[in-house]
This record gives sequence, C-alpha cells and structure tokens, in this order.
Amino acid sequence: MKTAMLWIGRLAGVSGALLCATSVAVRFGDTYFLGGIPVGTLFNAGIGAMVFACLAYVSVLAEGSTS
Repeated sequence: MKTAMLWIGRLAGVSGALLCATSVAVRFGDTYFLGGIPVGTLFNAGIGAMVFACLAYVSVLAEGSTS
C-alpha cells in the first residue's frame, strides 16, 4: 500500500506541475482558453493535483510511523 500511494503521489505531483506550467505558458501567450477550457480552471486543477500529491505523501509518512 505504501508503494502504491507513493507512486500515486508522484504521478499526481508531476501531472499537477505540468498542468500549472502549461496554463501559465498559455496565459503568457495572451490566450484565455485552451481547448475550450479556461486557463484559470487548468491552473486550479494543477494546484488540486499537487495538493493531492502532498496528501498521498503524508499518508505514506503517517503509515510508516505507526509500524
């Protein structure tokens, strides 16, 4: 379970960082929409994915300290 949560956290963190970077790059290009989705929504989704990654890492740390 620890290994699965660790990899889920890593995947969520990387995808969140990529979403945030993509939304910032598109916004610097003076565009408000990417594929019909507002750039701010993509940025918020990236932040949410990174928060989920943090929670996954915290659960791995909490599980390890009780063993």
